[in-house]
Amino acid sequence: MARVTVEDCIEKVPNRYELLMVAAQRAKDIEQGSPLRVDRDNDKNSVVALREIAEDKVSIEDLQKSLVLNLQKYVEVEEPQEEEIEIIAAEKELADLDAQFDASMLLDTDIDDNMQIRDETTDSLDGLDDVDLSDDSFDDDSFDETAENDSFSDENEEF
Repeated sequence: MARVTVEDCIEKVPNRYELLMVAAQRAKDIEQGSPLRVDRDNDKNSVVALREIAEDKVSIEDLQKSLVLNLQKYVEVEEPQEEEIEIIAAEKELADLDAQFDASMLLDTDIDDNMQIRDETTDSLDGLDDVDLSDDSFDDDSFDETAENDSFSDENEEF
């Protein structure tokens, strides 16, 4: 019975060595509790595995991948290249700067309230806003006397 099964499997997997390896992997899977896809008919796991392969009940590609993974002793971990490391570091720096900027950012209303806008045409007039013009310390009479004293001193200088 197994001889006929092998002949049927050669159509699916042309290389006998590869067929042997794939069937052995499927037999191991069945031994570990993988569900059967054909009736057992009192056959051993290796014969059941060959019958499943012959009837296309299992994926040959999946069995090949599983076989390779089981035989590997060293699983190569893909490490990022130098450029990728630099890009990741730059992205982290930008994220940190964004976080700092968001934390210290003032609202536009706060900026407008605290900001003084000066216009060149009104700078000279800004000082007058603080002066109280109703102050009586400047009397018209005292202003006139000062003006007369100034004219008197000018006359004395001529002599």
